[in-house]
Formats: sequence, structure tokens, C-alpha cells
Amino acid sequence: MASITTPQTVVALGSIEAGLVEPILAPHQQMIHNPTDEDLARADAAIVRAAYAVDRELLDRMPALKVIARTGVGTDLVDVAEANRRGIPVVITPGSNTASVAEGVFSQLLALVKKLSTLTSLVREGRWEERSAVAVGDLEGFTLGIIGYGRIGRRVARIAEAFDLNVLAFDPFADVPAAIRCQTVDELMSRSDFVTLHVPLTPENHNLINAERLALMPAGALLVNCSRGGLVDLDAAQDALASGQLAGLGLDVYDPEPPAHHPVFDHENVVLTPHLMGFTRQGMVHTVRDAAKGVVDVLAGRAPAAVAAP
Repeated sequence: MASITTPQTVVALGSIEAGLVEPILAPHQQMIHNPTDEDLARADAAIVRAAYAVDRELLDRMPALKVIARTGVGTDLVDVAEANRRGIPVVITPGSNTASVAEGVFSQLLALVKKLSTLTSLVREGRWEERSAVAVGDLEGFTLGIIGYGRIGRRVARIAEAFDLNVLAFDPFADVPAAIRCQTVDELMSRSDFVTLHVPLTPENHNLINAERLALMPAGALLVNCSRGGLVDLDAAQDALASGQLAGLGLDVYDPEPPAHHPVFDHENVVLTPHLMGFTRQGMVHTVRDAAKGVVDVLAGRAPAAVAAP
């Protein structure tokens, strides 16, 4: 354990608000923004934003590094296995933006069901007489399928109760209540009017939602993805929207980010947000502070609240 008199350097990889981190650091710990190569070489810790890649080459440039703290839980841009091989724990901050993402799911779902974009255009463009041609829907009594029943998935399920939605969930790794548990993704897709995704992006999950699975859903279903862009085959989603199999699509995440323009973006029943549903002001305050606490814990020889597994 380092002496409390030994200066320690914490570098920000990506934009980190100093006012959130510095009050949490110990007196002998200094936060450096926009670090130089020299700063990286002596860094004891790094707080890393979501879009910043930490690979073997960057780790080679940080030989003194003792901990990486990733804001959020997604580590697809961090070489966790290599960090662990070097004895560097990768701290994550689960739960810090749980409410933000879950609320974002329902903002997109409601926008799609209530046709907010279409109705806004009618009023803005003076086409009031066309309003009766817009089929506005409801959530009550329909079924929401949740793929991934971790913190965010469970929060989505809680909110769904307030809308009198029926809930189904699939997650082979989580404790899903028997009353709502589906045994497979295919079962969930076939029984759900609306589907929301809350799983990490892994090689096995790439294009998890493809043409075959979209075809299993009831005609006129809705899909929302506030998890990882690579989970959805956008070409398949575009075809499903064109055929009416899919009535609406909500996307907050893309692969890559920022995305190249995809024709599905132009569909009138698509809601697009630029990966901000989990990055509300309150959510970012929580996640940055939790990351800073994780850094302080590791540098003090304490176990952090949560660490990513390789």
C-alpha cells in the first residue's frame, strides 16, 4: 500500500468533470485532464469514459497503472483480459445510471406507441385534419419482453407495472421470477408486443435480433435498444419496418458510434437518440463519482464495489 505522503496521479481518459472527482480524491492524489505521454507514463490510475478505447498499446504507455475505472458497465472498448493479466483491476459502476436508462426505454417506447413525432409534424405543418388517420396506441394490457434481467432490466420491469404492462424476461444468468421467465430469446420474441434489450455485446450476441427473430414477433411489434448497437441487425429491422412486421424501432446505441447513416434512420416510425439515455446529468454525476470512489479504494488497498471480469 502506498504511503499517504506519496503523490499519486489519476488521469482522465475522455471528458471527466473535475468538480465531481476532485472532492473524492485524497489530498495526495492529483487529477490530470488531457494527459500528455509523460502524464500517462506515471499515472497510477485512469478514469475512462465510455467511448475511450483502452488496449494493449495504451496499457504499454502506462507502466505504473494500478487501476482503471470505467464509467458505466460496458467494457467492450477495454481489454479487460490484458489489464487483469497485468494485475490491473477494471472498476465498473453498475447501478449509477440504472434509472436513467430505464426511463430512456420508456421515453422511446411511449414516443413510438403514441406516435409523438408524427403528431408533432401534423400540428407544426398545419395538417390537423389528418390526425384521425394516425393510429395512436397504448401500453396497458400489452406485453413487454425484457432481454437481460440485470439492474436495468429489473428497473424496466418495475416501471412496466405502473403502465399495467404484462412482463416477460429472458436471462440465462440472472434470477428471473418463474412467473415471467422465458426459456429462450425466441420464446420471448414470439410472446411480446414490445421488446427491450439489456445485455452486453459479446461475439455470441452480435446481431442477436436478426430477421429470423423479428419474424417471430406479433405483426406490428415494437423494438427498443438502449444497450449496445451491435445487438440489432439494422438491415433486418429496416426490412421488418417496410413489411409492417415491425411497427416501430427505438435506438439509443449504434455500431460504430457515431454511426454512418443507415436507411432505417429515415423511417417515420423510428426514434433516434445519440447514446444519451444513460448519460443524463444525474446519471453522469453518479457514475463519475462511483468511478472516482473505485479508484480511491484500489489505491488505498481496499476492494472496490464492482470489478469487470475478464
